[in-house]
Amino acid sequence: MKLKIATCQFPIDGNVERNRDYVLRQMTASKKCGAVVVHFPETALSGYASLEFGSFRGYDWDLLDACTQQIMDHARKLKVWVILGSSHRLTGRHKPHNSVYVINDRGRIIDRYDKMFCTGDRRGLSGDLKNYSPGDHFCVFTIRGIRCGVLICHDFRYDELVREYKRRGVQLLLFSYHNGHTTKAHLRKFSNIHAIAVPATMQAYAANNNMWISANNTSARESQWPSFFVRPDGNITGRLRRNVAGILYTTVDTRAKLYDASADWRDRALAGIYHSGKLVRDKRSTCRTKY
Repeated sequence: MKLKIATCQFPIDGNVERNRDYVLRQMTASKKCGAVVVHFPETALSGYASLEFGSFRGYDWDLLDACTQQIMDHARKLKVWVILGSSHRLTGRHKPHNSVYVINDRGRIIDRYDKMFCTGDRRGLSGDLKNYSPGDHFCVFTIRGIRCGVLICHDFRYDELVREYKRRGVQLLLFSYHNGHTTKAHLRKFSNIHAIAVPATMQAYAANNNMWISANNTSARESQWPSFFVRPDGNITGRLRRNVAGILYTTVDTRAKLYDASADWRDRALAGIYHSGKLVRDKRSTCRTKY
């Protein structure tokens, strides 16, 4: 099966209408280039609470709803799938979810992924947890015969999530990030650890799980790393420029013959059988305190 993916980035900010305009333009450009799926970063439409704006106090949810509907209408018009980072309000005093909407090529939301591992301490007074409620579910769907899943940013620190998606048959993982608005001084002081950790981890996940991975990011200065795409053998097939809005196009081909070192035994590891081949019964094997 083949599927052309548009991995998008732009300078996300607290202006929902400006974010919407970027999303609509990049959807149109992606369609012209033959993309079937248009993938946007974390909070691409809503903006990121605590980074682009302080909190959701006084947030214009009606405007966000209207802009979301415009994007859904545009998806129906263009006949493209849209993987849209945003925020999903809850009732009462509950904090919203940090979410990704899965919008099909008929302009309908068929599912929503809510970030399960929000940053912050156990008291919920720092990081994402100051402004967001964590989610509790995986999100699996099929586009033209290819099984897809979604994760968000800090989720990448928990390999258990990716392994569970593998158990559920996911072939394409759409990973939406937001690592931007960083000062140059901060990047120098901390050696931009995200620029090191994120690509390397995505490469390991792709190779260990035989998955295609689209990993995007905001391009707001300073963006800590640019959007990129990884194929199942762990190779990064392309990346955009840091701090510059753009679209990366990749064709996923699930029939491609790519190197997969774990192919013969991955199913056993997933089932909890932690060895290859056939075990032997031998006293020199069972005695582990002598040479």
